[in-house]
Amino acid sequence: MYDGIVQDLIDEFGRLPGIGPKSAQRIAFHILQTQNFDVSKLAELLSEVREKVRFCDVCGNITEHERCSICRDPRRDDSIICVVEEPKDVVAIERTRQFRGLYHVLGGAISPIDGIGPDDLSIPALMRRVGENHVQEVIIATDPNLEGEATAAYLSRLLTSIEVPVSRLASGLPVGGDLEFADEVTLGRAFEGRRKVE
Repeated sequence: MYDGIVQDLIDEFGRLPGIGPKSAQRIAFHILQTQNFDVSKLAELLSEVREKVRFCDVCGNITEHERCSICRDPRRDDSIICVVEEPKDVVAIERTRQFRGLYHVLGGAISPIDGIGPDDLSIPALMRRVGENHVQEVIIATDPNLEGEATAAYLSRLLTSIEVPVSRLASGLPVGGDLEFADEVTLGRAFEGRRKVE
């Protein structure tokens, strides 16, 4: 559509998840038309994020340290682990203020159609954590869609085979939705009504 670097900029924004062609164009033109937009600050932040942010050695959440702030917090209940797909799900659950345990971020969900199997996720690290610590319950909080349900079923079989109590978030979450977009009340109710996996 546009010549040279303007189109390159639009194309680059369009590669971001959730940004379609029109949104990419709006962002690019906002940057071009807003005189006080600090492009160098944005570039600096992007570079700094790439350099400093990493994944927690314990749970897989994002952090600037070896361990994230949740894993470092001595007030958290280390006998309960909530398993989520992505770091953004940790943020969604933390907003509810209903959960005071620890997390384990899988790094995705089982999706054979996308070529993602159990070995591509941090399931072995979860099993090590459960085996090495005095975990009393694992809450599976994967997305309520096909991939999330498949992942939950797989984890349930693994964990119940080693006699660890497993529960799954209950009603209130729409099927086909993402935890990231659920409101605090819905997520809070889902935690209160979680059920044991048989």
